[in-house]
Amino acid sequence: MNPVRKSVATVAAAGVLLGGGMAMPAYAAQQDGLINVVVIDDNNEILSNNNVAIGVAAQIAANVCGVKVGPLAVLGRAVDRSGQTDVICEATPEQDGVVFNQNQ
Repeated sequence: MNPVRKSVATVAAAGVLLGGGMAMPAYAAQQDGLINVVVIDDNNEILSNNNVAIGVAAQIAANVCGVKVGPLAVLGRAVDRSGQTDVICEATPEQDGVVFNQNQ
């Protein structure tokens, strides 16, 4: 092996070894494709709070809030990544509200 190839191989091997030992950010460990869906009526009673798949959460919220599923799936993935809470729609006397938050 010539000296240039040997140097590149050494640097690449060191990168693999060092990269494997790096800690994952805390938020990355929480990503599991599941979030909590909280459905609230106008009296603030929680009707549902389950760890569900993001696609299911988006479908529930779309049905309750009367909006499209696609953007809600994007919001669900963002909640799963960041751990932030996202209000999809607020409860009114005429309609229940939905909140996405990170499952624990």
